[in-house]
Formats: sequence, C-alpha cells, structure tokens
Amino acid sequence: QVQLVESGGGLGQAGGSLRLSCKASEPTFNLYGLAWFRQAPGKEREFVAAISRSGLATQSADSVKDRFTLSRVNAENTVYLQMNSLKPEDTAVYYCAARFDPLGDDYPIKEYLYRYWGQGTQVTVSS
Repeated sequence: QVQLVESGGGLGQAGGSLRLSCKASEPTFNLYGLAWFRQAPGKEREFVAAISRSGLATQSADSVKDRFTLSRVNAENTVYLQMNSLKPEDTAVYYCAARFDPLGDDYPIKEYLYRYWGQGTQVTVSS
C-alpha cells in the first residue's frame, strides 16, 4: 500500500510563503497522479491542486491558482506545494492524496477518486 508523508506545515504570516512536501514510499511513483486537499475547522475538505502522472498537466482551485504552485520530482518520489501570498483563509489541515493511473494522465478534483492519503499537516496563517 502506498504511504504518503506530508511535511513543511507550520505557522506562516499573511503575505508570506510556505512550501509543503509529500513523499511517497512507492517505487512506481511515476504511475500515480497526485493532489492536495485541505480542511479548515468546521468546513468540509476542499480541493486545492492536482498534478497528473506525467507532471505535464495541473489544475488548481480558483482560490489559490494565482498563489500556489504544484510540482513533482519523480526522482525524489515527492510532490511539492509552494504557497505564496498566504492569507488567513489558507489556514487548514493540508492532505496529500494519490491515485494509481498507469494508463492515463488525469488530474481530477474529486476526492473520492484518490485512494491513498497522508495524515495531513497543519498550516496556520496569522494576520
């Protein structure tokens, strides 16, 4: 079973930056599409960004698309979420998710399409 471990969360300042990492214990990492979701207190989990198996296609939520950048480095079995221009509204637990996609190159936004999930990392942005 694929294991995902997030890191890089913590306390950020409004207007500042944080970089989240998600490392997978999976030798065929290049066959998986990856995504980030987040969940704020009292709210349901929402889509943040997704990247396809090849890394050639990405999709981001409107709330973050001009501020967050998703990338992957297959040689490191790692996907990164660079978060710039942080806002207090970005405060949430951020989750990394993966889906086996050996025959496609998709980047869905629906959480039920992702089978494997990390434990999450807390991001808190002060005003």
